[in-house]
Amino acid sequence: MNPRMISSVRWRFVAAMAVLLAGGCQPDQDSRSPPAKSVMAAQPPLPKAARQLETLHYRIHSTAAPVHTTQMAQAVEHLYTAYTSRFPATSTDAKLSLVLYRDRDEFRRHNRSAPWAEGYYLWPRSHAYFDSEARNPYHWMLHEATHQLTREVSGFSRRNRWIDEGLATYFSTSRLDADGLYPGEIDANTYPIWWLKKTLLGGDRARDLAGADFISIDQLLTGAGAPDINRHFNQYYICAWSLTHFLIHYDQGKYAEGHRQLVASGGGAAEFAALVGPLEQIEAEWYPYLLQQIEAQRLP
Repeated sequence: MNPRMISSVRWRFVAAMAVLLAGGCQPDQDSRSPPAKSVMAAQPPLPKAARQLETLHYRIHSTAAPVHTTQMAQAVEHLYTAYTSRFPATSTDAKLSLVLYRDRDEFRRHNRSAPWAEGYYLWPRSHAYFDSEARNPYHWMLHEATHQLTREVSGFSRRNRWIDEGLATYFSTSRLDADGLYPGEIDANTYPIWWLKKTLLGGDRARDLAGADFISIDQLLTGAGAPDINRHFNQYYICAWSLTHFLIHYDQGKYAEGHRQLVASGGGAAEFAALVGPLEQIEAEWYPYLLQQIEAQRLP
């Protein structure tokens, strides 16, 4: 699998597998304090050549070109504005810390996540690189910075992993320009959107579920009967992203408030049913919504 086509995750791979297969939801430490030493990975040292740029909400340590650092600073500030418009900040005590590497090779030398990661969030810093050759050089950092906002600004200390990843992909795949970030307006040049064209859903939900081309809500929330993440990694991310987009935008946002409360409450299956609706009913509405999203990306 091409590592450029794989999104980063904010937890180490082995731990992620254990959490997903054991139930998909694990409490984090309180977001306003550091994790216990027993669950902390070693924070890499800052690159020796890193320069520091401070913005209203961020402290960025960067080896990227100054113009790229400035562009990333603007991007994460737009993210902060868009994110806190939906999930108001509960903690603004300190600036958020980012490490921006000049390229993918330098990032890999400092990587403390899975070998295929394009970025990661390890408290208290988000790490990613600036891909100057990409049409969207920001989405890896926006993904990790969303995880950081969820933990450090919203204070959501207990979250289902795929609800968390769905939220991160929702913001990181949203259209960004010089004036702002527009949640839900899809940028085709982001992960996992660029995989939609290759998604092999056939229009029969039961058959797609049996073939592991579609990941059900229950599988995302509990891990019960879930397919092998190693073989179906992109399907997990596509479904987590699409479900989030559906819950926020479907039918003029009929489930948006339920989703907001779901994220804040942790995102388990019982909470989903109570706050959003019965899993089978929601999935029957979501599946054709995903098919529409796939078809939209295939249009010329």
